[in-house]
Amino acid sequence: MFRRFAFIAAAVLVFAMAIAPGDAFARAGAGTSSGSRGTRTYSAPPSTNTATSAAPMQRSMTPQAAPAPSYAGSPAGAPFGSALGGRSPFMSGLMGGLLGAGIGGMLFGGGMFHGMHGFAGFFGFLLQIFLVVWIGRMIWRFFAGRTQYAAAGPAAYARTGGPEMMAGGGGGQPPVTITPADYHQFEEELHAIQAAWSAHDVGSLRALASPEMASYFAEQLTEQQSRSVVNTVTDVHLDQGDLSEAWSEGGREYATVAMRFSMIDVTRDRAGRVVDGDPVRRTQAAEFWTFLRVPGGRWVLTAIQQAR
Repeated sequence: MFRRFAFIAAAVLVFAMAIAPGDAFARAGAGTSSGSRGTRTYSAPPSTNTATSAAPMQRSMTPQAAPAPSYAGSPAGAPFGSALGGRSPFMSGLMGGLLGAGIGGMLFGGGMFHGMHGFAGFFGFLLQIFLVVWIGRMIWRFFAGRTQYAAAGPAAYARTGGPEMMAGGGGGQPPVTITPADYHQFEEELHAIQAAWSAHDVGSLRALASPEMASYFAEQLTEQQSRSVVNTVTDVHLDQGDLSEAWSEGGREYATVAMRFSMIDVTRDRAGRVVDGDPVRRTQAAEFWTFLRVPGGRWVLTAIQQAR
């Protein structure tokens, strides 16, 4: 009886989850963290008075840089040891010297081990080989080090130089100044995007967001259509917002702002029945929105991250 009851309860739960959209379709962006923030896509935006931290990016078209391979313990930072198959350079030089000495002895008619009669002679021979190998390695490191420095050039100096010239940026680019007009546009974008989301207006979303974010919005709206539900976000009010960071790179300007806003967030089926949310009770959300523009242009949304 207990097993049968547990099976029925699990089936009911699965069915309920299948027909109810829950928070998956709540507001534009579906409550996820997605988009791109240039080279800072996988770096957490600084905390603000509005939101202390952001959830890591769950979905982005920006590739995440792989860690560089480590060649610790190899001369001049190069994969020298691996080229030798893990053998000691000294032992390789020693064996090469012994082989060379033996071939030289044979060429001069003294036999393979000519000149190495007795322990003292053999020890002296080893000492000579050691000195030759040691001097050879010193010469190798000298020239390898000069080659590596010349290949690095000014870029290596730039990476190890002083502090960046601008707050939130670098590379000698001018600072990005966020004005009251920019804050006003950020708030307008919040209202316009939520309205286009509620109307399933993909064309307007493409005008307000980057191609990447517009594709995510279109995909999420298609999921709503597949499940025969519509999520609407109305009466949006920005309760608090402030700047997290602003910077420029690659001829583009970026600004990440933290926003806490309230709204009426309701999901209905095709018959108009409420399946999620409350049409009379306001809900609140806190998110980091990143905008980009070309200098002098208008801002477009390029990423949304949930505040934690």
